Amino acid sequence: MSDEIDNDYKYSKETLYNLIEKGKDALEDMIDVARSSEHPRAYEVLSGLIKNVADVNDKLQDLNTKQKKLTQEDETPAQIENQQNNYYLGSTADIQKMLKQEDDVILDVSSERIISRES
Repeated sequence: MSDEIDNDYKYSKETLYNLIEKGKDALEDMIDVARSSEHPRAYEVLSGLIKNVADVNDKLQDLNTKQKKLTQEDETPAQIENQQNNYYLGSTADIQKMLKQEDDVILDVSSERIISRES
C-alpha cells in the first residue's frame, strides 16, 4: 500500500508541476495579448489565469503537507515504557529550611515526610 501511495504522490506532484509550467507559459502569452489589445476582457482573462496558477501552487503545497502527515503517521514515535514522576508535597518554606539545615535533615521517601535528626 505504501508503494501505491508514493506512486500517487509522485504522479500528482508531477502533474501539478506541469500545470504550473503551462500556466506560466500561458500567462506570458496572455500578458502580450492584453497589452496589445488593451481590451478589458483580455485583462479579465489574465487575472483569472493568474488566480488559477496561484491556486495550483496552493494545491502543490497542500499535497506536500498531506504527504508529510501520511509519512509521520507511519513513523510512530517510540513510547516510554517506564516513566517515574517525582513530586514534593511540602511548601517552599519547608524546602528553604531543608536547604539551610541540609546536614540535619533526612527525607523519608516512603512516607513522604521530613524527619529531623534532632527530634
